[in-house]
Amino acid sequence: MLLASTLLGVDALQASMMRPQTVVRAQAPAMSAADGMEGVGDETGKKVWDPLQLADLGSPATLAWFRHAELKHCRVAMAAFTGWLVAVSGVHFPGLLSFSESVSFEDLSKLGPLEQWEAVPEWGKVQIISAIGIIEHQSEWKLKPHYMAGGTPGDLKGLKNFWDPAGLTSKMDAQKLKRQRLSELKNGRLAMLGIVGCLVAGNLPGSIPVPINWPAGPSLILPFGPLATYSS
Repeated sequence: MLLASTLLGVDALQASMMRPQTVVRAQAPAMSAADGMEGVGDETGKKVWDPLQLADLGSPATLAWFRHAELKHCRVAMAAFTGWLVAVSGVHFPGLLSFSESVSFEDLSKLGPLEQWEAVPEWGKVQIISAIGIIEHQSEWKLKPHYMAGGTPGDLKGLKNFWDPAGLTSKMDAQKLKRQRLSELKNGRLAMLGIVGCLVAGNLPGSIPVPINWPAGPSLILPFGPLATYSS
């Protein structure tokens, strides 16, 4: 009886050893398409901050488009925020902005930032918008390879008369250039928050808890005012 039980136990052990074993593998953590991109800093724990997983919405070309758009908005926001500070400080050029309409820089300096734009003569606005359009066209069509086809997002080195005419970046080593690119991203992101804060603070008193006398500006929905009036 004991011998039979022992033999049965040995057979069961051999059968279990011959049965294919199921290997349980630990799943690797999900990787974001933005891993390895410049822009990660101490603010997010040295990790990519993308809670909506926007970086994984499309192909690498899509991600390059996102980065190029981010850099473009960063640069525009930095220029806008600097312009806002200059506008509210009262600093201005001497002389006339428009000889034909007798509009001086001093006249504009007495207005709020958004009212200053409204006071610029129409042909002046056309010149400003045309210059922006030319730069945009050249950056999209002249620079090769395109940033969505292997080029570097935000790289405008091909526009030599516009990008770094003094040649400052040519004197920097690779490590310095890397740090400068990261600084541009961080300062640009902060400037986007800053210019939005300026617009909000001028329209919603007390919304920005800092002791600054924000100039009251026209409502952000002002362009839709006449339309709303007409529809009612």
